[in-house]
Amino acid sequence: MLKITIIVAVIFASATTYVVLKNRHMPKQSIRQKVLRAFYPLIMMMGKSKKDIVANTEMKEPSLRFSTINVLMPDGTYLDKNLLTGKKIIIVNTASDCGYTAQYEALEKLYELHKDKIIIIGIPSNDFMNQEKGSDMEIGAFCSNNYHISFPIALKGSVLKNENQLDIYKWLSDESKNGWNNLAPKWNFCKYIIDENGRLTHFLNSTVDPMGKEMRTILKIEE
Repeated sequence: MLKITIIVAVIFASATTYVVLKNRHMPKQSIRQKVLRAFYPLIMMMGKSKKDIVANTEMKEPSLRFSTINVLMPDGTYLDKNLLTGKKIIIVNTASDCGYTAQYEALEKLYELHKDKIIIIGIPSNDFMNQEKGSDMEIGAFCSNNYHISFPIALKGSVLKNENQLDIYKWLSDESKNGWNNLAPKWNFCKYIIDENGRLTHFLNSTVDPMGKEMRTILKIEE
């Protein structure tokens, strides 16, 4: 019994040290957020067999132009559409308390390296297991303090198909509008990609790494 107790204590101490070290540069996170971030590589590894990438292989055109959709920002203004001109657009439903929250780091790296070619729009949502309970101000502070996010983070809202679904997701998840896709996000950090002509080209599940080979191939960029 004593041996088991010692082994458990050693494992707990090792795990605690690992979590602390992995988050030493993340000053303002809850214990849950720190644990999830520390074990993010394991979460991604477990999801490798569940990758879900759906493509607009026939290059179908939308019946409703994406440029007609407004994205509301936390300050009450709409996202400047000039930011989207001539770029591929990546739309991601985000959350602060999710196993995939560490993808903020890869998303920011992707944006910093290729902001001349792409724009990322984060859409905070509390649709999945209450993993984004904070206010828009709290979300903004979390993104800035821990991940130094510089791409736009929109006003929090619902991404699922319901009466409160955001207009941008009504377009993204309705083939009568976007031309081919009916899939709404299955969890936090699903990605939609829209090309320079306003055509929805891909839906990517949460398990697709923003800096991974699949994403780089789709965006036609180097790491």
